[in-house]
Amino acid sequence: MNKAGQIRVLALGLIRDGERIFVSEGYDPAKQETFYRALGGGVDFGETSRDALQREFQEEIQAELTNIRYLGCIENLFIFNGRQGHEIIQLYQCDFADSRFYSLESLVFSESGKHKHRALWIDISRFKSGELRLVPEVFFEYL
Repeated sequence: MNKAGQIRVLALGLIRDGERIFVSEGYDPAKQETFYRALGGGVDFGETSRDALQREFQEEIQAELTNIRYLGCIENLFIFNGRQGHEIIQLYQCDFADSRFYSLESLVFSESGKHKHRALWIDISRFKSGELRLVPEVFFEYL
């Protein structure tokens, strides 16, 4: 999360395989709540959001993307760990170039070499039923 009062620009990739999507698991300690969102990360100054998407997938899980298609822009205002956050998300639909990623149950990766995260395939119905939380909720419009 960025410093207070800053807007963060992200590039996220929705990867779908039938009725499941590939998401990263997060945890909000203040709310004591687990949530899930598409993988990706921050756009660096001078970098296009599409390039950032490809770089982030390469850095985080060593994955090449293919069939990258722009879906839209989402403005996300939220509270995480008791602090207000503000993101502008450039959302893409894409596929893994390497089909082995579709047979994984989950994988663990480090973000900037710091925090460990888990990425996994989850059936979309588990989000739609409310059993699991997908953020931001506007992602449902793209599924």
